[in-house]
Amino acid sequence: MTVKIKVYSDYVCPFCFLAEQPLEEAIKGKNVEVEWMPYELRPYPNETLKPEGHYLQSTWKQSIYPMAERMGIDIVLPKVSPQPYTHLVFEGYQYAKEKDKGNEYNDRMLRAFFQEEQDIGNIDVLTKLAGEVGLEEKEYREALTTRRYKDAHKKALKHAYEEANITAVPTFIIGDTKIAGVRSKETLEQIIKDELDKQKSQISTEGMTCGIDGC
Repeated sequence: MTVKIKVYSDYVCPFCFLAEQPLEEAIKGKNVEVEWMPYELRPYPNETLKPEGHYLQSTWKQSIYPMAERMGIDIVLPKVSPQPYTHLVFEGYQYAKEKDKGNEYNDRMLRAFFQEEQDIGNIDVLTKLAGEVGLEEKEYREALTTRRYKDAHKKALKHAYEEANITAVPTFIIGDTKIAGVRSKETLEQIIKDELDKQKSQISTEGMTCGIDGC
């Protein structure tokens, strides 16, 4: 039995970065499959935020830095101004998923932005980072410059916006349970346990049923 976990996130969302650690701790030793799902907070041509602006400065001071300190996670408000659009890094994610490197890629891009202040809207930067997780740099760059995964990314966004009805990130769908926001390791562990118990219960019930024609 496997619990499937989908995490909807954007690469410029600091809470998505902070949500990674408790999730990693919660799934250790458990039979789970984690898939990170694309969600753009401010898709092009919407204006992206500027780190020097009042909104980000106050949000980070009041919410993000205190939470990160409590969690023991290093994070910094990136000075990249304005914030990068994330469609290219997401198109690269579709490529990385095909190569079974999706989760490693996702983690590297979040760390590059929120710990190293790298511009993840820049193809040169993205190509170098992709190489660091074992992807073939020339092939990756070509995938971005030709927009090979543009349609795959658009389809993923349509799923998030319209089918999964995601309205904020991070949002977790753990089995049949949907929750939003940064959650503790304990909360995530409990939901995973409940979903596993539900699966066991369903299997047990199915094992005790008979068909129309008898047992």
